[in-house]
Amino acid sequence: MDTFSERSSNPCCLLRKIFTLTLVSLATMSLPDCKYRSNIQTDNTHSLHSLPMDGSYEKRSIMTLFDFKNLNLPENLEVKWVHLFSQTNLRGISRVRVVSFLLCLTLTFLIVVSYSLTWDRKGLLLTPSPYQLRPVVSPTITTTTTADVSSEKNLLDMKLLVKTISSKLEYPPRKVPDEEDVIRTDPNLFSVIPHQFLPGIKSPCWYQDVSSRLSTDPYRGNLFTLRSDNFKNVCDYLRTNFHQHLYHRDGKQYRLRCLPYFYIIGQPKCGTTDLFHRLLLHPEVKFNTMKEPHWWTRKRFGYIRFKDGFQKSFPVEDYLDLFDLAAHKIQEGISGNSSGHHRGTLQVITGEASASTMWDNQAWSYLHDDKEETDPPFLTQDFIHKVQPDAKIIIMLRDPVERLYSDYLYFKMANKSAEDFHQKVIESVQLFKSCLSARSLRSCVYNTSLSNSMPVRLNLGMYIVFLLDWLTVFQRDQILALRLEDYAANLTVTIQRVFDFLSVGPVSKQVEAALTKRPMSNTRRVADRSLGPMLPATRDLLREFHQPFNRKLASVLNNKAFLWRNA
Repeated sequence: MDTFSERSSNPCCLLRKIFTLTLVSLATMSLPDCKYRSNIQTDNTHSLHSLPMDGSYEKRSIMTLFDFKNLNLPENLEVKWVHLFSQTNLRGISRVRVVSFLLCLTLTFLIVVSYSLTWDRKGLLLTPSPYQLRPVVSPTITTTTTADVSSEKNLLDMKLLVKTISSKLEYPPRKVPDEEDVIRTDPNLFSVIPHQFLPGIKSPCWYQDVSSRLSTDPYRGNLFTLRSDNFKNVCDYLRTNFHQHLYHRDGKQYRLRCLPYFYIIGQPKCGTTDLFHRLLLHPEVKFNTMKEPHWWTRKRFGYIRFKDGFQKSFPVEDYLDLFDLAAHKIQEGISGNSSGHHRGTLQVITGEASASTMWDNQAWSYLHDDKEETDPPFLTQDFIHKVQPDAKIIIMLRDPVERLYSDYLYFKMANKSAEDFHQKVIESVQLFKSCLSARSLRSCVYNTSLSNSMPVRLNLGMYIVFLLDWLTVFQRDQILALRLEDYAANLTVTIQRVFDFLSVGPVSKQVEAALTKRPMSNTRRVADRSLGPMLPATRDLLREFHQPFNRKLASVLNNKAFLWRNA
């Protein structure tokens, strides 16, 4: 291999060649045919002064005094130069040239010495180091290596983190904002929904005067129709018989408006979709047109997905339109047009199941990004409780370790694997740990920046933090907490618990059979099932991490099953 570094690796040899070249040049310049000429016609290819000075110099080959690989000098130059020099007319050399020669030689010697001293570190001066020209490539650390981190070290780290979490879980309940402050944030919401609902009707309903708006399309411009073709079709149906369901009194006309009777508030990947669709098979739980409107947490603030930025605020009237099928059915019972099922019609209830309702309060950070709030000043439950203090709340929970893996698999992304999940879990735990070093546990759970930074939604499994905040406004008997594991193991018993909680009547054998035979909703995709379970190391780490949260949850709910020890 004939490279520059090999041929010039000996500084002494390099110095000898430079000295030889310099004497040859000096002798040549003093020959009689070029004596004292100012415009010397020697080949300047190897001179420092031959560097091109125009703008294209980066594209040209730059030759310096020290570039010897293209000189094509004879190999025995060291011997031949003596003979050549002896034939030179030394008397023609002026003192100026001799002095110049000596200065040049001295400078060359200093440069070479400097080069030899820094050879291993920087390379030849005025010549780019070969190490500087190579791209820097970081060594690849495989996820397998990360997964094999010493379990003892992980245990020590997790013990310290778990101790920190346990100490910070003992905090006083949040201060519930004043009702006046809640109303002030959204005056239109509380002007549309009255303080009291109609008596004798199970659902929270009231009459809204529409006398001045009968000529207009009641569903024109509903923003939910732009997001759901199914609801658009429902609005087309409601529009055709809208006037038949109006209530007439004192020369005015009213439409019946209703809110959901119950809310399935979370958590994601805990079976809320399946529970919702099975409840709709009950004859008294009917007429829902959309499972997850996400109105309370996002759309009323103008957000559909926070990463897409502000879109347009969905007014409360658009949200109420979602329950007009139920309102029309109830109005038929009030008017006596329900074909002998007057009492049954008045018992009709409706609900919604947005899995973001329990935990998602990120909108406040986007609305008030100029404020340094440690946690949201208002929570979703503050508004639901203010408009509907008797609402029924259903929570579906699942072993937070399995919930997180299911959540990871649910989102479509490239290169999903158990190893990738492990790496993302470690990073998320470290981010949460860093937050705890500077903030309270509750503020870290609600922190939007932290939530957006974590590769997996670790905070959604900290159920107790959210539950405690819901218990600051709703009574314990208004909240039914279920486990997905119990729901899957004994569907009939769990569904009956929900029916009892909602105070709906027993179902017939046919309905019960339909409830149990209905296929499971929103199950894991085939491609995701092929990835297999999470790594044992990941499960152990997450189980250790969630231990203090589960312990507190089981204590509050007075149910040791929420420890998920046998999961």
